[in-house]
Formats: sequence, structure tokens, C-alpha cells
Amino acid sequence: MNKTGSPVRFNMKHVAFRLVTFTCLALLFLASSTFAKQDSSPEIKDIIVTTSETDLLLFATVKNGFTGRMLEDLENGIPIEFVYQLELVMTGNRFFDTTLVESTITHTLLYDETAKIYRITFSEAPDRPLSTTDLSEAKQLMAELNGVKIIPLKKLVLDAPYAIHFKVTLQKGALPLGMHRFLPFSSLWNFETDWRTIEFRY
Repeated sequence: MNKTGSPVRFNMKHVAFRLVTFTCLALLFLASSTFAKQDSSPEIKDIIVTTSETDLLLFATVKNGFTGRMLEDLENGIPIEFVYQLELVMTGNRFFDTTLVESTITHTLLYDETAKIYRITFSEAPDRPLSTTDLSEAKQLMAELNGVKIIPLKKLVLDAPYAIHFKVTLQKGALPLGMHRFLPFSSLWNFETDWRTIEFRY
């Protein structure tokens, strides 16, 4: 009853519509949350700058570097490239940085359907390609920089401030000669991480 004593009437169609709308929105929220967890953006993790007896070295790992689409294209014979862009600068100047090194490192992954083997080549070690039958191992090799030489220590100034700017682009590699006509059309994809900056003193 309302304040006037008249019975309160509910519009059941309106209530049902609101209930259905709420349910749909909840399902969409859950689905988008699940998708976001499964399809996270690539990012650079575990960055370490250290030295050997003669060189400045960089270690890093790319997380979330592969999508289902990329792996599907890989199985169809399309190479995957991880292109690492590095810039080493001296930051002590008040007005501008001094660039000491600009370099690009490329890791390339190709699946050999005949041999059932994943082949990985490294621009920083072109004479040491690796092969494996394990996809997880191949992905790990692609996504890691292990002690890459940045610059000889003799070119650095003791106690000077430096920074390494660093990002990775994930892209399709060049197809082997003659394979274009045999491969099915595949979707376009190209991903990259944000720039990361590591500041340090030598």
C-alpha cells in the first residue's frame, strides 16, 4: 500500500528488463576481465645492468610476448621477430643527454614443419643459432637478453650518470624465399612494449 491507501502496482515488464540488462552487463564485465588477463600487453621485466671485466652488460626478459594469432601464424611458416632497440646515454649534462650507443638486436623464430623443429637466430650471436622441439623453450629464448654487450667499460667515465632507454617490437619476419605463394593469408599484427629507462652510475 502507498500513503494514499491505494495498492502499489509493479510493472513486471520493466523489472524483467532491468534484470536482464544487469545480467548482460555483469557477463560482459566478466568476459572483458578474463580476456584482459589472457591477452595482456607485452612488457619488459627483470632488467639488470651489470659489468664483465671488459664490457657493460644488459639482461632483460619480455613478458606476454606471444599471442594465439602469432603462434598460429608461426605454425603456418611465418617467422616471428623480437626487435630490441637500445640507447645508452650519459645524463650528466644539464641541458641535453649525450648518446653513446644506439643499437638494434633481433631475435627471429621460425618453425620448420618438415623437421618439426623451432629454429631461433640471434643478431648478437649470428654464428650460434639454436634449435628445439619444445615451443616453451623457443619462446623463452626469443624473449630473453642474456648478458648483451652494450659498450666497453674503457669508454665510460667513473661515477658518471648514465641511462639505458629500451623497448621491444614484436613483428612478423621476412618470409623465406618462395614461400609467399604457399602460405594462407594471415592477419596483420605488430606489438611493442613501452620505453623503459634504467638509470645507473658506473
